[in-house]
Amino acid sequence: MRDDQGSAPPAPLVVAAGLVIVEGLLLLGYGVLEAAHIESARAAMGATTAAFFVLLAGLLILCGWLVVHGRSWPRSPIVVAQVMFLGLAWSFRGGDTTWVAIGLAVVAVVVLAGLLHPASIDALTDPDPDDGR
Repeated sequence: MRDDQGSAPPAPLVVAAGLVIVEGLLLLGYGVLEAAHIESARAAMGATTAAFFVLLAGLLILCGWLVVHGRSWPRSPIVVAQVMFLGLAWSFRGGDTTWVAIGLAVVAVVVLAGLLHPASIDALTDPDPDDGR
């Protein structure tokens, strides 16, 4: 897979983007399940919840795809989502949901590390127009 500059993206960026796409697919599945279980007593809440998760999933999948193809702007939504997931992980700590907290936190940290790796930053930095490239 090559980015817009014609070079292969660095491994940390590919891992981060792949995990973001997996997060998006899981959120898409949750949104579809939420939509399938809308009850008339809570139709508005169920519909807006399902729509939120489906839209967030679509954004994450798109951002993961674009960042691995050399676009730099998707970094920001990905970082914001990972910070949200770290907060969510904190709320799941303790009791029977500790494994959920650990999973969310580990994935979020790996994605952030992959996006903020120096090779990833170099790959996503626009070339200097005065550089002659």
